[in-house]
Amino acid sequence: MISHGKRWKYAFRAFFSLIVHGRIADDILAALQPARATASPSAPTPAPAAAESSDRAVQIMALLQRDGRLVDFLMEDLSAYADAQIGKAVRDVHAGCRESLGRYMTLAPVVNEEEGHQTTIAPGSDPARVKVVGNVGAPPVRGVLRHRGWEAVRVDLPPLPAAGRTIVAPAEVEVG
Repeated sequence: MISHGKRWKYAFRAFFSLIVHGRIADDILAALQPARATASPSAPTPAPAAAESSDRAVQIMALLQRDGRLVDFLMEDLSAYADAQIGKAVRDVHAGCRESLGRYMTLAPVVNEEEGHQTTIAPGSDPARVKVVGNVGAPPVRGVLRHRGWEAVRVDLPPLPAAGRTIVAPAEVEVG
């Protein structure tokens, strides 16, 4: 079973991978594949992890939409707006999404050093935690920290609803 923190990480990575590349990264797909069953055929089949992961990904998007209107912002064609108008919208989206993120999870830097400064990556470092780019030699390697990375140290999502798990934001109809 994939841990709650990893599911949260995969949900974000899957979402942005779809937005940027139009597909889910291979390592995420591999991680979400069900493990080979070793139990007897009479054992009950557990619910697929991929379905719950996608439900959680939709839940995260719904929370960011509700609190920060992130999906509305991302789906909007901004070409007709002036930079000043976009800047105002970005501030509102940023404030709402940041508040929502803080409510449901705590993030900490993967590498707690200053970006732009030299850092050393020790032998045996987890490649999921630190991505080394450029002219990579044998560890230990020394390079400039370009991004500290983020790690979820607390995840506290509300329970999934029984219905409407694919709805990011319901349509609104005003009557009257």
